[in-house]
Formats: sequence, C-alpha cells, structure tokens
Amino acid sequence: MAEAMHGRVIAGDPAAAPTGFSIDSRSIATGQAFFAIVAERNGHAFAADAARRGASAVVVSEAVDAAALAPAAVVQVAETTRALQDLARAVRRQSGARVVAITGSAGKTTTKETVAAFLEGMFSVAKNPGNLNNHLGLPLSLLELRHGADVAVMELGMNHAGEIRVLVGIAEPDIRVWTNAGDAHIGYFGSVDAIADAKAEILEGATASSVFVANADDTRVMARTAGFPGRVITFGTSEGADVKATDIVDLGLAGTQCRLVSRLGERPLHVPLLGRGNLANVLCAAAVATELGVPLDRVVARAATLTPALRRGEVRTLGNGVMVVDDSYNSSPSALLRALEMLSVHRLARRRVAVLGEMLELGERALELHEACGRAAAAAHLDLLVTVGGDAARALGQAAVAAGLDAATVRHVPTSTEAADVAAACVEPGDVVLVKGSRGVRTELVVDRLVAVCG
Repeated sequence: MAEAMHGRVIAGDPAAAPTGFSIDSRSIATGQAFFAIVAERNGHAFAADAARRGASAVVVSEAVDAAALAPAAVVQVAETTRALQDLARAVRRQSGARVVAITGSAGKTTTKETVAAFLEGMFSVAKNPGNLNNHLGLPLSLLELRHGADVAVMELGMNHAGEIRVLVGIAEPDIRVWTNAGDAHIGYFGSVDAIADAKAEILEGATASSVFVANADDTRVMARTAGFPGRVITFGTSEGADVKATDIVDLGLAGTQCRLVSRLGERPLHVPLLGRGNLANVLCAAAVATELGVPLDRVVARAATLTPALRRGEVRTLGNGVMVVDDSYNSSPSALLRALEMLSVHRLARRRVAVLGEMLELGERALELHEACGRAAAAAHLDLLVTVGGDAARALGQAAVAAGLDAATVRHVPTSTEAADVAAACVEPGDVVLVKGSRGVRTELVVDRLVAVCG
C-alpha cells in the first residue's frame, strides 16, 4: 500500500493486511484502513477514533501521535486524497478487469445499473454503490477490484470542469460511455456547450484499443468525437446509430416498446423503465454489453425485467388506486421535460398531478429554465400542479398558468413538508402523481406522506 501511494509505514506492523478501506471513522469496520481525508472537516481529527474502532491502518499526511493510534499501522503520505486515488489506480491495473466508465448529464446511474444487469451471470461485475462517483467515491469503488471482478462498471460524476479528467486518470477505462450533454449543474458552467466540453474529458488519455460508446442523437456529444483514437460505437434513434431503436411506442407508466436493431440482428424490445430517456439508457447499455460479448437475446430478456433505482422513476401503486411516480432523487430541466412528456402520454389516469421541486444549481438561467418547464407542464394537461421552493419554482407555476393551465389548479409552497400536506389533502383515488425535484428540496417527503396516507 505504502509503495503504491508513494508513502512509507512509520509505525505499526508493515505486514498488516487491511480488509477494506474507509474515509469515515463513524462507520469503519474492524480491520479496514482509514484515510484521513482533508476536506471541509479534517480527517486527522478522527484518526484516533478510527483506531479505537478497530482500523488496521491509518493513512495520514499530517503529524500524528503514532502511539495513540496503536496497534494500527500508520502510513505517512504527501496528501491523503491523492494517496487514495493512487492506490485505487494500482489496484485497478493489477486486477486485470475491464473498466467501463460512464458519464453524462442524466442517466448515469440507470445506465450503470443496466450495464451491470446485462453482464451479470456471464461476468463477475463490480460497480459504484449508489452514486459514489466523485474523486473519493470512485477510488473507494475501484478498490473492490481486489476481490477479482471481471468487469468494473463505474459512473463518473462532476459539477466543475476538470473533475472528469481526474476520474478518468484514476479509472483508466477500456470502454468510455457518454450518455448525453444536458443542463444539470448549468449554474457552474454558464452554457450546455461548456458542460459538454467538461464531459468530453471522458475521451482524454484514450488509445487505439479504447472503445467509445456515444449518443448518436446528441449533437454535442457527436461533435466532440472527432479525433478519438479508438473505436466509436453509437446508440440512439438516428438513422446511422450502431445500436438503434425503431418503431417506438410510448406506453406511459408501462415504459416503451420498440424494435432493437444492431449488428447482431433485430429483436422486439420492451423497456419497463419510464420514458424515452430510459429507452436511450437501455440502448446505451445494450451497446456496451454486446461489445463485451453478451448475446442480443440475453440483453432483450434482461431488459424486460429491469426495475428503477431507488427514487429514480419508481412507480408505486397505493391502496386507493393512486399511482405515485417517485422521481424525487434529483431533477434538472431536461430530465423534468422528459418526465412531463411521459406523464402526458399516460392515458389511464383519472387525473394527472405533479409535485415539482425547485431545480438547483442553474445559476442565472434558473428563472428561464423553470419557466420553460412550466410551459411543458401546461402542455402535459395537468389537473393539479404543486410547485415547491423559492422564486424559480414559483415562476414555473406562473409560466404554466400563462401557457393555459387553470390558475385554480396551481399551488406554490416553500417547503416539501408543506407540499406533502397539500398532496395528502388533494390527491384522489385513481390519480397519477409525479414527484420530482432537486435533492436539496427533499421532495421524497411528499412521496413518503402519500404512501403513509394512501397505504
């Protein structure tokens, strides 16, 4: 470990063999190595606590009282975050696993989970738990490759330029995947083109043996593929896509069906996940899986059994016939537009209801983008719209009214707790309720209240 991290063992048993790795002293398990990360809180302040909880080693970059950490081994490094990343890269190289790295403005987690689902059974697969996709979560995930996985499926997240470059340098992917370029985190960038430039860091360091899986329907993605030294595989609905959906039928809450066309043949495909965005995610995953040798029939069979990740488009049927679309994990303008489109094509609802939380990190364009979503809410013919948050959320509702939605059907509240009260009081049997918002708005409280009230 010390050699891989360009450090040295300064105390304790150099032969100690950590059973795992942690950056949180509160949840460390006996035998794990603790990294004293210096961030908003300085992890060195918790090194002794980690040792008391059974850490077998403590990785530090500041002076510590080694005796107070005994019997844990102490590894001195120049910088603990970099050391964690260096160790992960070393494990990744020694593992022999093929690494699939996925970035994009939307759909990363669903695509990651779908790729893993398509591969499991043919390969031993490692993947990021949850959304551990940043400069700390990715290396912690890659360290699990020491257990012998054949394929690692890793999502790479960012909200600032340069972050994907760092993650690619750690993961050194064999297959690079770019789902799309959208408006998530646009407040940090100023434009979607700037976001696309930052996402394009996924291509850096590629060689002739690298594979790039790209969204043929996204002009910003395709415009940045020129000069890629390896092989490009495209997915989408565009005529020239290598993995393509044709004859698409939108089924509302039942997902989509289409004909899947690829170099391996054609098959009917049913995707139970909601909306065209998830269809694109499945096409992307199919491109990755078939590149790795998964038969097309297996891809189609597994696709029909897919279920959404927690609070990412889960459909909950409650006791009184209310159907709640729990998409409360996060939101962005482009993702919300797709969700409203899905709701508009669902034909079996008694009423269409949407509880929409404010979308954060949009910067100077917040009002403009919320107003565009308000117009889409009107076009979806909602019977009840509840907006949650500050001025931008209020603007969404006002734009919906200006676009033709009855003002009597639009409510605005500052918090999700109040939105939960409104929804619980207003939702009726047979309604379909879409709940979506940025994580900071906590619209999951609305879902939880409806589940409690409606059973």
